[in-house]
Amino acid sequence: MKTFNTNTNVMEMFETGNVVKICAPMVRYSKLAFRSLVRKYKCDICFTPMIVAADFMRSERARDSEFTTSKGDRPLIVQFAANDAQTLADAACVVAPFSDGVDLNCGCPQRWAMSSGYGACLINQPELVKDMVRTVRNQVDKPNYSVSIKIRIHNDIKKTVDLCQKAESAGVSWITVHGRTAQERHQPVHYDAIKTIKDSVSIPVIANGDIKYLRDVEATHKLTGVDGVMSARGLLANPAMFAGYEDTPLQCVWDWVDLAIEHGTPFTCFHQHLIYMLERVTSQPERKVFNSLYSTSGVIDYLQKTYGTEQDYTT
Repeated sequence: MKTFNTNTNVMEMFETGNVVKICAPMVRYSKLAFRSLVRKYKCDICFTPMIVAADFMRSERARDSEFTTSKGDRPLIVQFAANDAQTLADAACVVAPFSDGVDLNCGCPQRWAMSSGYGACLINQPELVKDMVRTVRNQVDKPNYSVSIKIRIHNDIKKTVDLCQKAESAGVSWITVHGRTAQERHQPVHYDAIKTIKDSVSIPVIANGDIKYLRDVEATHKLTGVDGVMSARGLLANPAMFAGYEDTPLQCVWDWVDLAIEHGTPFTCFHQHLIYMLERVTSQPERKVFNSLYSTSGVIDYLQKTYGTEQDYTT
């Protein structure tokens, strides 16, 4: 990898008064090709998938496989899972020349992450989070570099507010709040909790959870007063969501085909993205046929026969 000189000031994006639209960190899915796709459709900031900082620093192979980017892949936030300050800072220093910020995952509820001291268990260790933020802030020597955290909420919102205020005092740039507890999965988002956090700090706050359509962006902003929104499953189902499309437009499907091929995306990932993207616009019999395809050429042939060629949507 070579150093890219572009240096986006992420914080200036929050000062425009517009609701900043962000692609969430998604294991397997928010990689370079997909980030390139959503950027074509009005996504303002993209996250990498969560990377375990200790593994990243231990292995050059891990660094090469877990983190890929390009000159146009900006603004880019690299998310790490970490449980000690120096490892996080070391990883941040490695990726700083290629990115615009790092984010500490304090929200992943998966059992393996929690048992390793990563993810959502960190919301119960505010002093450790504070130390990690401060250490990264002190050791990354790059102007305008963002240091953020992504959290879930406590049952007692006062504990979440305390965590956020401690992180703010340590120099955190902004905070993403997934409006559910670590135990909740598909329950309704606690917008009142997000609003309470927003009202308790002076830094930007991003709302995460159930952003599935462009109308959800404005609705969430009105409910909470947040500075931005982050979407995961909504963008998987429709990468053009932030551009105002209700469902994935066929041009977006062909854009994905082109980008996936350009970036050498493995077939399983290439196909799975299309399964998500076409789910709302295809019938059950069509989905059954499409989901059973097993080669890139087979997928392209199916798309051309079913929906027309790419040229039909680019001319």
